[in-house]
Amino acid sequence: MPTETHIIGINRLLEALQQAMNHQDIGAFLLCFQETYASEQPAHPGRGFRGHEQVRQNWEAIFSGVPNFHAELIRYTAANDMVWTEWYWSGTRTDGSAFEMRGVFLWGVEAGLITWGRSYMEPVESDELGIAGMINAITHDS
Repeated sequence: MPTETHIIGINRLLEALQQAMNHQDIGAFLLCFQETYASEQPAHPGRGFRGHEQVRQNWEAIFSGVPNFHAELIRYTAANDMVWTEWYWSGTRTDGSAFEMRGVFLWGVEAGLITWGRSYMEPVESDELGIAGMINAITHDS
């Protein structure tokens, strides 16, 4: 079970991360991650990467492409050296279209820094298919 000190550290880390995202402060954002940060996206295995430079490139592109990017931390919980976070990201792309993503990050945390991550963030889709249509789509060949 995490100690009170550990929870306070996690709170500060997540607050700093959210503020950095909402202020589009890439320097402050990178301060939340260990330089050797390793990222996985289990639903998209080809998107994995390692290191600060790729974090920088990814987030500079997001901030540039969504100038009013906003991140909302919905909830989180910590267990030992892992933090489960749920996010809602929104804004408007430079072409005027809406930007919305929702999902979960699982993060490893050591010495107050995020050391690894598993991302389950996905674009929000209109629910045109409904649940029956989605089940049909995943159980039948196209």
